[in-house]
Amino acid sequence: MSFASETKKELVSLPVSDCCARAELSALMHLNGHLTLSAQGMRLEFLTQNAAIARRFVKLLRQLYDVKLEVLTRRLMRLNKNNVYIVRVIQYTHMIATDLQLLNESGINTHIAPELIQKPCCKRAYLRGAFLATGSVNNPETSAYHLEITTLKKTLAEDIQHLMNAFDLNARILERKKGYIIYLKESEKIVDFLRVIQANNAVLDYEDIRIIRDMRNSVNRIRNCEIANLNRSWDAANQQLENIDLIEKTYGLEALSDKELAVAKLRRKYPEATLTELSEYYQEEYHQPISKSGINHRLRKINALAEQIRKQLEGQ
Repeated sequence: MSFASETKKELVSLPVSDCCARAELSALMHLNGHLTLSAQGMRLEFLTQNAAIARRFVKLLRQLYDVKLEVLTRRLMRLNKNNVYIVRVIQYTHMIATDLQLLNESGINTHIAPELIQKPCCKRAYLRGAFLATGSVNNPETSAYHLEITTLKKTLAEDIQHLMNAFDLNARILERKKGYIIYLKESEKIVDFLRVIQANNAVLDYEDIRIIRDMRNSVNRIRNCEIANLNRSWDAANQQLENIDLIEKTYGLEALSDKELAVAKLRRKYPEATLTELSEYYQEEYHQPISKSGINHRLRKINALAEQIRKQLEGQ
């Protein structure tokens, strides 16, 4: 089961008060519901491919309304061929749609009604319903940090973004051909969102995975940095050895000062040593203190002489 599925499984088991049930139901209907007119009158339908969310929708409806429901199952004949669960309300439809603020004086309401989300708990409930309806969150262990909620309606997308940002989540909107995506990319904000909608077990799991992943990435960065430093050190050491050989073939090592000659001999003796290690070897062999920068200074003078020789050879 995916991380998103595990999170939704946790959310559908949460008990809620009546006011929060209304907010959550409204979100579920706004994002995955339909209001239709037929010869029998108005009909309210909720569709989902998740059986647990269908049961959640039925449970919340029965918590608030004494209403007759039909639950149907259809099989998709394309794509993944999953079942689609349809919960159909065939009684008191207009009353329920009005109570859930799906209808207003102008007709179908494409906004989140302020009356539904006056309390902080109801704001959380609406976002929980929105996530259950069309939300997804990537497993932080296997992919980039990403959480999103999708909707076909621009006004609703903006309202959801505003509601998420009321909790300081830094939500953004991306327009696609088939609608709008409200998304989070920062791992800390994703954790905050999961905490807002009361997915407490998911928060703990996400944090554990994120910490381990971040530590692993940090170790990899350090290792890559160390490898890069070693490669640079080896390249520099090989260049220094070539320069020493060039000086010996042209002028002889006698062209170097005593201090430079001592360092050149050490470089040949310890071709893979770092500057710090060379300074330690220098002190062991010559019983004189020298710093890493001192070793580097003498090697630069050797390199400069080799470069001068190359220019003279090119001019001949």
